[in-house]
Amino acid sequence: MKFMDNKPHRSTFLALLILLITSGNVVASEGSPLNDETSDPRNMGWMVGFPPEPSLRITQPDSNYFSFPKLRWSVCHLRELLPTARVRRNPYLAIPFEYALDGGIERVTFSPMNSNNDMTWQESLSANYTDGLLILHKGKVVYEYYSGCLSEHTLHAAMSMTKSFTGLIAQILVSNGELDETALVSSIIPELSPSAFGDATVRQVMNMTTALDYSENYADPNADIWIYSKAASPMPKAPDYDGPEGYFEYLQTVRKKGSHGDGFGYKTVNSDVLGWIIARTTGMAFEDAVHHYLWDHLGVENDAYITVDGLGTAFAGGGLSATLRDLGRLGQMMLDDGKVNGLQLVPEEAIDAIRRGGDKEVFAKGGFTTLAGGSYQSMWWIFHNDNGAYAARGVHGQTVYIDPTAEMVLVRLASFPVSANSKIDPTSLPAYQAVADYLMSKN
Repeated sequence: MKFMDNKPHRSTFLALLILLITSGNVVASEGSPLNDETSDPRNMGWMVGFPPEPSLRITQPDSNYFSFPKLRWSVCHLRELLPTARVRRNPYLAIPFEYALDGGIERVTFSPMNSNNDMTWQESLSANYTDGLLILHKGKVVYEYYSGCLSEHTLHAAMSMTKSFTGLIAQILVSNGELDETALVSSIIPELSPSAFGDATVRQVMNMTTALDYSENYADPNADIWIYSKAASPMPKAPDYDGPEGYFEYLQTVRKKGSHGDGFGYKTVNSDVLGWIIARTTGMAFEDAVHHYLWDHLGVENDAYITVDGLGTAFAGGGLSATLRDLGRLGQMMLDDGKVNGLQLVPEEAIDAIRRGGDKEVFAKGGFTTLAGGSYQSMWWIFHNDNGAYAARGVHGQTVYIDPTAEMVLVRLASFPVSANSKIDPTSLPAYQAVADYLMSKN
């Protein structure tokens, strides 16, 4: 589906929200998408000049800033387009990375899925419209790449990798005994008692095995996703708008269909429920919980930011923006069993629970063919491959990929024309494995 109109019910915010949460929509201009080089925002000239020429402007709300190729600029500039809340860093606890750059990574080759033709590492970066890529091996930076809108200190949209922050904090609360994963959602948030979530357990929300009568059919103007999007939009509502206001009000309207626990269904409303559970359990706004449980002690260099609805509620399902290196610090903490600089930040039990993964049979019902044999646990994607790899993932190519066997963390930020990672996995996942094999061969 293309978001090319400016009808009132499809505002630019709605386009952004859908792009943050959908797993299968095409977002591209008419005709074939431009390639990586020609669509590079530096070559396109977006927002260059004082002021920029009208044809080069990307603005809110007059242009569709998250259509391709404009999204290649927008992923680094969300704070200029939407209201956000700050996820504060502790400037006194920043930990610089050690570097041991390895030029051999540039010479890695691999065969994409269902292909007999080799692809080079550099070709894969271009094929996936990579804005930045960081590889850590044994805690040291062995590869670092920036392109497009991205630089060392530029924040990039993490998209649905935000969910993994949400799931990790919930898992920390479970491991600390502050949150009961078997509790019904209604016992924590009574306002959700009449909704589909009321009789779901916290764990079913964390693993997205809730049974929801909730449509994400973007071709249907009456689908639930449009109601959700309108409620969440921070922009002024139309004078005749009488729907729910914000994430929390909308979540109370979601109805049940089927039995909780029967199958995996990737629906972002679960993440927003979990964000509400975290806020209610901790007494903190979601962005403050991210600061308290993670960002304050990861050794990050920069603040992060997260988009908010009209009531200031953070989008726990996809609104985070952060730098490449700081996302690498999250991945390294996960690889190091929850430790940062030798200190236990996250309970090792929480990391182990995520690594073990969820029910493979339940996950298989979700239809993610490029992730066959995988599972979903606490809003992390578990591959169950020989290396025990798992990842945070977001549309348009975002990932924090953790390979415990290779002692490798790989972070990619991208602006691929198509949102679905199933379009990118055939060249990405084999590339990650090839780099892991290369690094292990040097041990």
